[in-house]
This record gives sequence, C-alpha cells and structure tokens, in this order.
Amino acid sequence: MPSAHTTYLITGGSGFVGSHLTDALLARGDSVTVLDDMSTGRRENLAQHAGDPRLRLVQGSVLDPLLVDELVHQCDVVVHLAAAVGVKLIVERPLRSLTTNIRGTETVIEAAHRHRRKVLLTSTSEIYGKNSAGPLSETSDRVLGNPGVVRWSYSTAKAVDEILANAYHRERGLPVVVVRLFNTVGPRQSGAYGMVIPRLVRQAVAGVPLTVFGDGTQTRCFTHVLDVVRALVELLHHDGAVGRTFNIGRSDEVSILELAKLIVELSGSTSGVDLVPYSDAYGAGFEDMARRVPDTTRLRELTGWTPRRTLDDILLETITEARAEQAAARR
Repeated sequence: MPSAHTTYLITGGSGFVGSHLTDALLARGDSVTVLDDMSTGRRENLAQHAGDPRLRLVQGSVLDPLLVDELVHQCDVVVHLAAAVGVKLIVERPLRSLTTNIRGTETVIEAAHRHRRKVLLTSTSEIYGKNSAGPLSETSDRVLGNPGVVRWSYSTAKAVDEILANAYHRERGLPVVVVRLFNTVGPRQSGAYGMVIPRLVRQAVAGVPLTVFGDGTQTRCFTHVLDVVRALVELLHHDGAVGRTFNIGRSDEVSILELAKLIVELSGSTSGVDLVPYSDAYGAGFEDMARRVPDTTRLRELTGWTPRRTLDDILLETITEARAEQAAARR
C-alpha cells in the first residue's frame, strides 16, 4: 500500500481519465508527475492546479525510453493511462494505436521493473472483443472477428499489454494491477475520437440530427469518470489488488438508440435521430459487438465499490458542459 505523500507518475495524465485521477490524488495530499504527449490530452484539464508545487507536467512520449526511465525513477507508483483511444482514431490510424499501446506499455513496464515500482495498467472492455454474453467477468473469453479488420487492433494491443504486465508480475515479481474500463464518461471527455455520449450530446445541443451507427440496438453501460477514479484510488491503495485484474463499470444497459432519444428528451432538443450504416462511419468491413456488460463482483468484494452516479446524472452533467462550451464559443 502506498505511504502518505506518495509521488505518482501518471502517463496520459492530462487526458480525460488521467486529469480526474490527478485531481483525486492531489486532493489526498499526494504529488503527481504527468507525462503526456498532448495528442489527445489538454493542458486546460489541469489548469485548476496551476502553481501547485505537487504537480509537475512533462510534455513527452511513453515511446521515449530515457525520459520514461528518469520519471519512473523519481516516482513511487506508476499509473499507465497513455494510449491511442477511441474507435474513430483506431480505425483511421491503426499503426499509431499498435505502436503507442504496445511499445509504450513495454517501455513503461521495463522502467518500472528496473526501479521496482508498482504499476496500475489501464486496459479496456474492448479486450473481450465480440463476446456479447454477459455480464462479462475477468475470466470471460475473448472473441475476435476477422483479424484483417483494423477495428480489433486496439483490443489486440491491450491484450498484449495485459499479458506483458502479468508476465512481469509472475516471472519477475513486479507489483502490477490491471483494470478494464467499460465506457467511462463525464466532464472533459471529447467527442472527437468516436466517444458516443459527448458526440450525441453536442449534436443535441447544437440542434443537429443525432447520428447513431448501425441499427442502434447495440447496448452499452456507461460509468461516470468520478466513480471510475474512486475505484482506481481504492485499488491503488489495496495490497490485495496486486497481481489481479478488475472490471470497472456500471451494469445498467441502454441501447444506443434509446440513449440518443434520452439525450434529446433531457436536453429539450428539437433534433431528430439518424441511423448511419457502420460502413459509412468507419469504412467497409467494420465489426461491432451487440452487448457489453461488466461483472464487477471481484472489485466489489475487494473494495466495496459500487457506482454512485446514474445515467441521467451523467447526461445532465454532459449537457450542461456542452451548453457552457457553446455559450463560450459565441462570445
């Protein structure tokens, strides 16, 4: 268990989840070094901590082994969040996804091993691929589609990351915790990389049609980022988490078409909903999964964690944020 006044290195710490985790750790009295190449992260996400001597922001890449080694040496615990994220980005730039997510993780884990630092590795529900059974436990099978479809490059890269982390734990004693995040949403999340809730909310607020890919019957579960961060902090400070993998997410399902209609209702928008074929959105051969529901029994039994915020809470907060952005853009 990390001691008081722990120094954390958070790769990707100026991004969506990373900036909220930085908030939480600084609020605890810890120190945080953020390593981010700013490709999808934003300095504004950490602007509230300007002048705080306990926060250090380093612009750089997890692909830089000398920089990573130096920063890992200077910290007590590593939280590895840096990754190429979002379906849109992965489909458009699969090579970047593979390089960042595999080579970057290898660089971070090797440095952690050299300096004997604990690592929390963030993985993804994408790890389960097309497995639409549910709820999915941490031992559920991976079911992948056509290996020629770049849709699965992210899932494959994250699977390699997990195997690498677990191998370092079992063979070399590296203290590792792996978490799989299921559709984390909330403030600071961009819709630019295919994230469905911020994209649909901003369409509703702008009064343009909400675009739902496929037939809209696919279901997902959405978890507020602050609930996710609370789980991450619990796992970082629990010795029983080391060497184990944990799902983090709500188990309430909603179809994407139902989600779009709920956003229209809650925002008071006059927008309609357009169904867009996957091939138009992501190109020919794109594959998706019909359902993705987490089983979080393992996390709950270890830490007592349960999500506190409902889908309505999430949507109302995102709508408020989108309206504020719209008002600021008009000024």
